[in-house]
Amino acid sequence: MTENTTHFGFKTVKEEEKSSLVRDVFDSVAGKYDIMNDLMSLGVHRLWKDGLIEWLKPSKNMHLLDVGGGTGDIAFRFLKRGGGSVVVSDINPNMLEVGQKRAIDKGFVENIYWQEADVEKLPFEDETFDAVTIAFCIRNVTHPEQGLKEMYRVLKPGGRFLCLEFSQVTTAGLDKLYDWWSFNILPVLGDKIAKDRESYQYLAESIRRFPNQETWADKIRAAGFKNVKYRNFTHGIAALHSGWKI
Repeated sequence: MTENTTHFGFKTVKEEEKSSLVRDVFDSVAGKYDIMNDLMSLGVHRLWKDGLIEWLKPSKNMHLLDVGGGTGDIAFRFLKRGGGSVVVSDINPNMLEVGQKRAIDKGFVENIYWQEADVEKLPFEDETFDAVTIAFCIRNVTHPEQGLKEMYRVLKPGGRFLCLEFSQVTTAGLDKLYDWWSFNILPVLGDKIAKDRESYQYLAESIRRFPNQETWADKIRAAGFKNVKYRNFTHGIAALHSGWKI
C-alpha cells in the first residue's frame, strides 16, 4: 500500500474512501446486525461481552464511553451491572437508531446517551470519561492509531480502556476450521439473513487484516496507555485488551 491507501478487507482503497465504504457496510447490515452476531459466533459473542464487563467492574460513579457501540450491547450490560452513565458513540446513524429502539424495548431510558461520532475525532472534551470501551469496531477504522490517541485523550487520569476484537487463533488446527467457517459459512449467512453477502465477506476479510494480540498490545502502549494486558477468548478467536491512563 502507498501512503495514501489502506485496506478494506483484502482490497486496497484510497484512505479517504474507507470510512464511507465501512458506513455502507453497516448501513446495509444494521437491521440484522444482532441476529447475525448470534449466528456468526454461535452465540459466544455474548460471553465475550460479558467478559469485558466483568473485567471493567462497573460502579455507580463510573461514566463510560462505548465507542462503535451502536446497537447497545456493551452499554446495556454496563448499566445492568450497576454502571453510572454511558455515552454510546457510533459513526453510523442506522446502528444508533437500532440501539435506541432496543434501549426502549429493554427499558434503558435513563443514564444512556447516543452520539454520532468518528473515533478519529471524538466530539468530547479532554479527560471526560472514567472508562472507554470499544468492541468489534477498531478494525474498521481507517487510522486505528489515531482512534487510540483520541480514546486516550478523552479518558480521565486513572481511567480504564478496554478493547474487544477478533484476533489470532492460538490453537493449532482450529485456525483452519475457523478460516473455513469464516469464508464459506459467514458470507452465505449474510446472503440468506441480511441479504448482503459482500458485507460479510468484507467482515471476514477485515478480521484477517487485524494485528495479532502482541502487535495490537504494542500499538495500545504506543498511544500512551500503561499496564497493557490482554486475555484470549475461545482460543484467541477474540481477544480483550486492557490499558490505563496513568
